[in-house]
This record gives sequence, C-alpha cells and structure tokens, in this order.
Amino acid sequence: MKFKTATLALALFASGAAFAQATDTVAKAKATGVVTMGVRDSSGALSYTLGDGKYVGYHVEICNRIIANLEKAAGRKLEVKYLPVTSQNRIPLVQNGTVDIECGSTTNNATRAKDVAFVHTTFVEEVRIAVKANSGITSIAQLAGKNVATTTGTTSVQTLRKNERANGVDFKEVYGKDHSDSFLLLESGRADAFVMDGSILAGNIASAKNPADFKIVGEVLSVEPIAIMVRKDDVNLKKIGDSTVNELIKTGEINKLWDKWFMQPIPPKNTRVGLPVSESTKAAWATPNDKPMEDYAKK
Repeated sequence: MKFKTATLALALFASGAAFAQATDTVAKAKATGVVTMGVRDSSGALSYTLGDGKYVGYHVEICNRIIANLEKAAGRKLEVKYLPVTSQNRIPLVQNGTVDIECGSTTNNATRAKDVAFVHTTFVEEVRIAVKANSGITSIAQLAGKNVATTTGTTSVQTLRKNERANGVDFKEVYGKDHSDSFLLLESGRADAFVMDGSILAGNIASAKNPADFKIVGEVLSVEPIAIMVRKDDVNLKKIGDSTVNELIKTGEINKLWDKWFMQPIPPKNTRVGLPVSESTKAAWATPNDKPMEDYAKK
C-alpha cells in the first residue's frame, strides 16, 4: 500500500512538473536545456532563412538577446532549435508548447491576445500594397477587377476590404502559403497586387531578381504593432522578454539593430530594404508597451 501511495505521489509529481514546464519556459529550459524559436522563411528583414536551417533578421536577433537572458534565468547554456512556422500555424504551435517564443511578423491584436501574450512592441507596421512598377496602379480604387494576393492566415485583405476607400471596389483574392509564395504570385503575373505589411513587401522586393520592377503604392491601410509572441500564461518569459526589449530601447541598441537590418545591406544578396524608423515605431519605443492594434485605431 505504501508502495502504491509512493508510486502515485511520484506520478502526480511528475505530471505536475511536466505541467509547470509546459506553461513556464524558464522551468522547461532549466530541465531540458532546450528552447524552441518559431521563425519565418520570408517575413522581410524581420525573420527569414538563409538556407541550411539558418535564420536571421531583426526579430530573430532580438529573440536571441531574450534567450541570452533566459539562459541566465535557467542557469545553463541552452540549445536553440529553430522551427519554421506559417501565418496559419504560428498561434497554435505557441499555445500547445511546440514553440516557446515566436520571432516572426505577428500583429498584436485583441483577438490574438486572448490566446497568446506579446512582448513589448518592437516594430509598428503600416499595411501597404505592392505592384509591378509598370502596372499603372497607384491606389485602392485601381484594384477593381484585379487579382489581389495576400498570405493565408493574415489579416491584410480583410483590412483592405474594411478600408473606406475600398467601398465598391470588387477584386479577387488569391492566396500564397507564405509571404515568398504571395510575392511570387505578383512576380509571375498571377496577381496584380500584393497586400501585406510594408516591411515584408520591402524585404521581398529587395530580394527579387529585379527590385526596380516593383514598388509600394497607395494609401496606408492600417497601422499595426508587431511583436514577439509567447504563451499566454508564460509569465516569466514574458517578463524576461519585456525587460530585454526595454533595455535595448534604453541603451539605444534597438536603433543599431534597426539600422543593421533595415538600412544597411543584408544577406544573402547584400541588398538594402531601405525602411527608416517610422514615427509610430519611435512612439512605441518612447513608452514601451504591449498595446494591441485596436488601441492604435482609436487615435
């Protein structure tokens, strides 16, 4: 009987420890020595692949700074595993613990904030339209009768449809499975426009065979805070993430990271994205916060 009780106690302890690890990345990292970073293959200069399992970008670098502080909290060196995620599966993979920290191009909005948590905003995005330079398209109104590409699992086309200037503009939606696939739809002529975050558009244009063949046009469709994502109940990692971002802002290091990834030539082709820091991003840095995009819309 004592043996059974002891066995039951051990089983309960083990399940309790497993639950703690599932909800607390610091505990999980301390126990396993591993942390899994969700990355994107083609999220502009925020997160992209160099091939052979190598991922780089503005958000990837910030996440590496967060993980360096996670190592201090865990008291051990950590193995970082990169897991490519998509717009469709990124939130479920964070929720179920497959990914500990997602370092892509995710908009912080009120709906998503019910399921996951966001580190303090590092980037405030403007959703725009990319077209071929010779298309003659310069505004939303000219998308009537056109094929408009966006990436499955993103909110960009819904944002376009809700824009007051899109009233009466009838266009067909075509979807890419990821941002590079969506850009290929534009590049190949299967789409007349690609609606997405401006940085992602700029990054894909910079990586195109002939960047001069494309341009970003039209009205700003929405202003959205982009942030690094963690599990909803992962309080310790959220705290480490916030303090890391705050320190990067305080020391001015975040400006250097921005210059590195958005203003200087970046691999693999050593092309420049050429995206200066927006006033909205500067404002988010001035008062670090994790406000959702709905708060930006109130302004």
